Amino acid sequence: MAAIFDMTRRVTMHDPSNKDLLAEFMEEDEDMEVTVHKRASTVAMSVDKLPDNILTSIFSYLPARQVLVVSSVCRRWRNVAWNPNLWRFVSFRPSYGGLQIANVDHFTHLIGTRFVDMRNVELATDLITPNVLYEMSNKCPKLQHLTLDFSTAMQLHDFTDLQAFPSRLRSLTICLSENIFLEGFLRKVYTFIASVEILHIIGTYEKVEDEEEEVYETVNIFKLKQFLPNLRVVNLWGVPFITDDHVDAISSNCAHLECLSVNYCAKVTGSCLKLVLQRCKKLRCLFLAHTKLDNNIVKTVEWEKTRIEELDIKSTELNSDSIIYILSRLTHLRWLDASWLEHFNDAVLESWMNSGSFGKLEYLNLDTCDSLNESSLVEMVNRHGSQLQGLNLGGHHKLLEYFWMNMIPQLKNIRVLVMGIAEDCCPKVVAKIHVDQFIDCIAQNCPKLSRLEIRWDDETLRFSDKSSKFIDVLRMKCLKLHSIVLSDGQYYELVRSNFERADRMSVVRTTEMCRTGHLHCSKYYNQLLFN
Repeated sequence: MAAIFDMTRRVTMHDPSNKDLLAEFMEEDEDMEVTVHKRASTVAMSVDKLPDNILTSIFSYLPARQVLVVSSVCRRWRNVAWNPNLWRFVSFRPSYGGLQIANVDHFTHLIGTRFVDMRNVELATDLITPNVLYEMSNKCPKLQHLTLDFSTAMQLHDFTDLQAFPSRLRSLTICLSENIFLEGFLRKVYTFIASVEILHIIGTYEKVEDEEEEVYETVNIFKLKQFLPNLRVVNLWGVPFITDDHVDAISSNCAHLECLSVNYCAKVTGSCLKLVLQRCKKLRCLFLAHTKLDNNIVKTVEWEKTRIEELDIKSTELNSDSIIYILSRLTHLRWLDASWLEHFNDAVLESWMNSGSFGKLEYLNLDTCDSLNESSLVEMVNRHGSQLQGLNLGGHHKLLEYFWMNMIPQLKNIRVLVMGIAEDCCPKVVAKIHVDQFIDCIAQNCPKLSRLEIRWDDETLRFSDKSSKFIDVLRMKCLKLHSIVLSDGQYYELVRSNFERADRMSVVRTTEMCRTGHLHCSKYYNQLLFN
């Protein structure tokens, strides 16, 4: 490019009738074309000349399916693709995008040759066999994370001859079936799982349609807890038979417990919490979403003596007094999900702020807490907006343009922001929202913003052809922004095309495909992931 510029400058400074000068330019032009051609040839051939370790590094960014695809390019790439370092994290669960295994015997043979460096593996029901588990225990010494998916099982394999099981596991995930009892299998592996620190038991919450339907206790929690003394994180997600007695039993043997999640365990009332919090002094994270918490029971818990930093009470039936009782005593709270709470009202918010327990809060989710009024939220943002890094006030039909234009400048450190009400929510927003002002205000005041969700639909948002300029400002000012969720429509298409022109293809999404939350801001987010 510098050569072209220099040549053009010299042409404009001299008389073009000078043949010698033109000939000189022609020679320079030919030399430059040859150089460019040679460089292009070098680039074209560079892939073949890359050493194997560089190719391995490149292939490591590909998912397992794509690694299989590139292995069919040539013999050399096939040898590189089968490097055990590329198969450290593998899912063999086709229903979750994993690889489909047609021949179990051949797969068992490959464990000792291709998968010796596996760290994390997910097995579907048909692969959970004595031979597969035996090979993994002997040939995969680095295996630390194991998922056993029994959710689609019609019957189990015969584990009578199972003599070995991976014994260095750090994380164990068991996906339950509705009516397959696992005690016979677990009896064989109890002695191998003492090293497990993270336990996931994933239930069948989504499959239970009738509350009166008979629920089977497919895992013996009381016996399982005896062999897991080192648990730090316990996630009992949607297990229909889990009660307070089961939670109490687990806590009795887990002095190191830091995170307890019983989301969607509908039989949990909270009667276990008093003992759990007394025993587990290291407990920092407590997730109780969609449980049947009893108002009288939660008031017997000495919350002020705990060091709970993260609390999820989403969609529970706690009344105002119970919510005040809990929040006013949690002085270390930094992360709270109190969305969809009917009784989270102005009195709760005012009492909480006046108690002095709001001082360390960084992430707050008040999605669809309809009892809150604008005035109390204005006071909260004015007093504590500068400390908040995540705020979800979506689903509030009362919070319109005036509120957000005055509150956004207070959110200097915000990273996650959710606003607006979805199209199918009632009551319908009648006023028009000038979205360009929002976007400009966010761009000028929220440089740390990484996730933004605006739920208003096209009928509510007011925008024009000049909106692209405001989107440009947002894109250039908020450099950490990697997710914008909008209601599907013309404005969504406008924002998406703007970001795509800047080669940021995956930033803009629709509310139909994506929702913005605060779970990723939890200190235990990576440990709580499953599926």
